[in-house]
Amino acid sequence: MEKALAAARGGDYETAHAIWVPLAQAGNPRAQNNIGACFAGGLGVARDVDLAYRWLNLAAEAGDPVGQRNLASLLFKGEGIAADYQRAAALYRKAAEQEDAEAQDMLSWMLLEGDLIEPDFAEAHRWALAAAKNGSAPSMTRLGMLYHNAIGVARDPIEAVHWWGLGARAGDADGQAMLGAAYHLGNGIAHDPIEAFAWLLRARDGGSALATPFFDVVRDALDAEQLAEAERRAAMPLSETADPSQPASARKET
Repeated sequence: MEKALAAARGGDYETAHAIWVPLAQAGNPRAQNNIGACFAGGLGVARDVDLAYRWLNLAAEAGDPVGQRNLASLLFKGEGIAADYQRAAALYRKAAEQEDAEAQDMLSWMLLEGDLIEPDFAEAHRWALAAAKNGSAPSMTRLGMLYHNAIGVARDPIEAVHWWGLGARAGDADGQAMLGAAYHLGNGIAHDPIEAFAWLLRARDGGSALATPFFDVVRDALDAEQLAEAERRAAMPLSETADPSQPASARKET
């Protein structure tokens, strides 16, 4: 399996398939998932939704969390197959219960949006927290939104900034936008226009539309020296940025 994954990561799907196919036929759930994912995405083979469903369903029924999550994604997207949001949510939940961070994140989003399944804000918070603890940057940002908007939890601007900061430093563009907005507004953290623009620059470069309402306002309030400093901070590795959940006295000098 390791050799097959290494081959796939290098774009050599012929070698990967040669290893996965006999394993999948012998009942290996992860190999079944990998074959299904290739058919779903047209990776090294012609895209074939029916074959993708067949292999992913086998993996999911065997209890493989990645297979459950990938089958859920297939059913959620409904591209070449009838969408089934209820079953997708059930599969995401099964994978989430096995600590699959991507499934936890997606289940949290579905429960929060409430357009496709019955909303449940407490459960949305629960799964966002689980996903965030498993390293999901989008879920970190979502937790910030929940505390900012008092959805399923009490409003807490400081807690919102804490989670936006974690999401931002983990590379989530929306988290960077919201952290920049918080610095601009002084909401949950001290007003800091330079730090605000540094994060908004990262967010804009990352494609976050949430940065747009604040970007020009913050930029236009800075002089040339301040703009240069914000741009310098925005170019720093994320690992070297200040943690907004820490008091100023405990922060690393930038």
